[in-house]
Amino acid sequence: MRILPSGTTGLLLEFDSLDEVLGQYAALQQQDLPVLDLVPAGRTILVVGDRGTDLRSLACRLEAVAPVEHLAHAGTPVEIPVQYDGTDLADAADLLGCSCDELVRRHREEEWTVAFCGFAPGFGYLTGARFAWDVPRRSSPRTKVPARSLALAGAFTGVYPRESPGGWQLIGHSLVDVFDLDRDPAALLVPGARVSFVESS
Repeated sequence: MRILPSGTTGLLLEFDSLDEVLGQYAALQQQDLPVLDLVPAGRTILVVGDRGTDLRSLACRLEAVAPVEHLAHAGTPVEIPVQYDGTDLADAADLLGCSCDELVRRHREEEWTVAFCGFAPGFGYLTGARFAWDVPRRSSPRTKVPARSLALAGAFTGVYPRESPGGWQLIGHSLVDVFDLDRDPAALLVPGARVSFVESS
């Protein structure tokens, strides 16, 4: 782990892998630290300190925090009902070298974890623990991907929270909104959460 300054109140923690990020993020959440926010990404965690926090002292405390097994601390899985009817389902299955039924089975049985959020409010990048996922993005991104679209790209799956451009492979759609400002909390998918997709007829 490398610790770099980020502005006047933040520290950026750099890692060599997403697994390291998840383990350290889970550990930091269990600590009583003078921080306002922890923001994980693919290879980093941004630590936003309280106003007046001594960053050198905070950096020393962060260095002393040992990572933990992230899945052991993720709580009860969030269940998202879905239908596997995406227009790219067959293409994604071909890219993975399996049938559509096999892709659906793997996706349903996968142990998904929200690694980090980004792109749009409520968009979680979910990584799996059981199966190998390596699905190239579309060569030509769509200008409009419908809200609730369930998709694959690289090692991740995700649900589009609203209509937006996108280049992920669409394999289905969620039956619930993953981001709703009228709900508390607004986002269903938050970093560190475990997620299971439940097929609905």
